[in-house]
Amino acid sequence: MSTLLPRPPAPRKSPSAGSMAPPRCPAGLALLLLLLGACGFFQSYAVEVDVKDASNFTCLYAQWMMKFLIKYETNSSDYKNASLDLTSTVTHNGSICGSDTQAALLAVQFGDGHSWSINFTKNNETYRAEFITFTYNTNDTAVFPDARRQGPVTIVVKDAMHPIQLNNVFVCHHTTSLEAENVTQIFWNVTMQPFVQNGTISKKESRCYADTPTAAPTVLPTVANVTTASTTISPAPTTAPKPAENPVTGNYSLKTGNKTCLLATVGLQLNISQDKPLLINIDPKTTHADGTCGNTSATLKLNDGNRTLIDFTFIVNASASVQKFYLREVNVTLLNYQNGSVILSADNNNLSKWDASLGNSYMCRKEQTLEINENLQVHTFNLWVQPFLVKENKFSIAEDCSPEVDYFIVPIAVGAALGGLVVLVIMAYFLGHKKHHNTGYEQF
Repeated sequence: MSTLLPRPPAPRKSPSAGSMAPPRCPAGLALLLLLLGACGFFQSYAVEVDVKDASNFTCLYAQWMMKFLIKYETNSSDYKNASLDLTSTVTHNGSICGSDTQAALLAVQFGDGHSWSINFTKNNETYRAEFITFTYNTNDTAVFPDARRQGPVTIVVKDAMHPIQLNNVFVCHHTTSLEAENVTQIFWNVTMQPFVQNGTISKKESRCYADTPTAAPTVLPTVANVTTASTTISPAPTTAPKPAENPVTGNYSLKTGNKTCLLATVGLQLNISQDKPLLINIDPKTTHADGTCGNTSATLKLNDGNRTLIDFTFIVNASASVQKFYLREVNVTLLNYQNGSVILSADNNNLSKWDASLGNSYMCRKEQTLEINENLQVHTFNLWVQPFLVKENKFSIAEDCSPEVDYFIVPIAVGAALGGLVVLVIMAYFLGHKKHHNTGYEQF
């Protein structure tokens, strides 16, 4: 049976106690669930899996924490965001040791029909994770109330894990994430070693890049107490401070196969008014773009260093006489870099911004503000976006926001010009009239 142990996860030598032989798995398995409390509303469980071979030696060991952020469609055609955490009830059917010719597989099942697995392959010197498979069940009404699509949904993601030396244990305490098909998978406190030699967990560690001293993370414990290099705290309780510079403009794109399907150029800044005002500039150098393209909807998902997740959803208004696209929804999530807990999550799915004719692009060089909720605004700078019908990897004709915003400038300019012209005519008249009188006096 699974047990709860009040201790933090740490790599260790494989235990001799707690082994079991599940009837559906040829190798013996031991699985421990470690209850770890987290601050605020966030709580998750650390899973420890010890897979044993036929000789009762450990062949695969893993301990990690994870959670999932899932965007799903409701019966009213709106989109909601669900957060799925591991529960205390976890099974481990299907995990296998692997060999020189067969991949090792780590698999867990939890909640109401949800499951997650990762497979590992190796060569003579290294091993690596190949694919992660995640299945969530929208019949779980506690997590997915009013979901339009019913039943299990499976996504497969190719893992970006770099090769690890055989007989080394992979360790990554910092938060990492994978995004695909409206799902963000978040991992932290990871310790894994497939293809364990001689049944003993290695003491040699291969750390992820985020754990190295040169990549020290910026920790965001709470919004009220944050101070980072890109953030300035103002003493005023209601006025957000202005950073020394506007955010750097980033270039983002999505592809379907080898064809570009979405283009976006934008500088992004978050304005958080929860507790103390806070401004965060999104750094394009640390931001990864992902998402989906379609004929009537497209989503651009930006991930800034596993700390800030921003999703932009565009749709096509097919009911209009001239088909146009517009920004329908923006979702923002701030994460604690070290433990993956959600600091702030905000969503507005009733927007009608950035509209342009289908086949064209939308441009706005000025600063614009998107109201997400009462605690969060997204400021955009140097915006240029085309979510549909991209041709030859280039933006199409741009429809500028300036005429819409500054429509009053032209009448004012015309009026000022006419006023100046009237003044010039009057001055010319009086000057001419005075000269005529002076000439008359000289003749007399």
